[in-house]
Amino acid sequence: MNSTKRHCDNHLMLERLTKIHAKIKSGCFPNTKQLAFDLEISVPTISRDIEFLKNRFNAPIEYDAKEHGYFYSEEFNMPLSMISSSDMLTLSSAKMLLSHYEGTPIFEEAGKIIDFLTDTQTGGRSDFLARIAVPPSPKPILNEKNWQTVVQAMQENRIIEFDYNGRWNTNTIHRRVHPYQLLLDDGVCFVFGFSEERNAVRLFSLNRIKNLALTKDSFTLPADFEFKAHCGGGKFGSFCADDADEFVIEFYDDARAFVKDCVWADDQRITDYDDENFTEIRFTSTQGLKIREWVLSQGWNAKPIAPQWFVDDWKKAIRLMAQNADLIIQ
Repeated sequence: MNSTKRHCDNHLMLERLTKIHAKIKSGCFPNTKQLAFDLEISVPTISRDIEFLKNRFNAPIEYDAKEHGYFYSEEFNMPLSMISSSDMLTLSSAKMLLSHYEGTPIFEEAGKIIDFLTDTQTGGRSDFLARIAVPPSPKPILNEKNWQTVVQAMQENRIIEFDYNGRWNTNTIHRRVHPYQLLLDDGVCFVFGFSEERNAVRLFSLNRIKNLALTKDSFTLPADFEFKAHCGGGKFGSFCADDADEFVIEFYDDARAFVKDCVWADDQRITDYDDENFTEIRFTSTQGLKIREWVLSQGWNAKPIAPQWFVDDWKKAIRLMAQNADLIIQ
């Protein structure tokens, strides 16, 4: 059974359990035949659901031979019935955060469950939940077939093969990869894993993968499989190089407050130099490309100091931008 069908089945079961609970709690002594008719499901399925309520939720369900139906022998509330308004707000907020990935299987399945939980408790009235929102952002264009294949490969620790055109190297290269993780970053989905051709971990945009095939060969997931173990402590999204560097960057004017708004790296050190009107940040990371984009986004209010290769790369980017603007930089 694939993951999408499994999530769908879980959602439908959760909905049935809630309705069965409501019927029994109402005191109308429903039996399996009546419940099966009302819920448009088979009697064996209803019987399994009732056993599930007894075994997993410890529901005190008893059968009354005189009334020919089920009842609760003591006061009982489904855990879902005890969701507070604060919990519902938290669930709704979670969906808002996930909305950045609307269009992916994760959003679709998680959204269905969250909607069901909140609608169950509010009777479908969720207007107050709209007070928390995520601003419009780029939506991922997802190759769902590739997604499902990679998910299966990760579940079974199987090697995948595909043809790939990179961001910088546009030549088509055949890859053989051990998929460790799927990364969702800024509207783009990446496969992170070990590339046999490079003998190193690499990132691959899911939508640039062509002719994806699941092989019969398996791999052993290493202890440091997580992407965060390879980004040198940096928190700049989906990019990592082989070696970590210490970055030193100065921020000026309103960018001084900006750099203090987030934790950009595990070991960051931020120092204010008020006499010289700048704020310095130092940290370690392997994410040079993303850090360059971060520095450039602050325009003239950010200046890299180290490492030297990064300073040179930043200056080169500025010269190319100046050329595009028909400016001359000495």
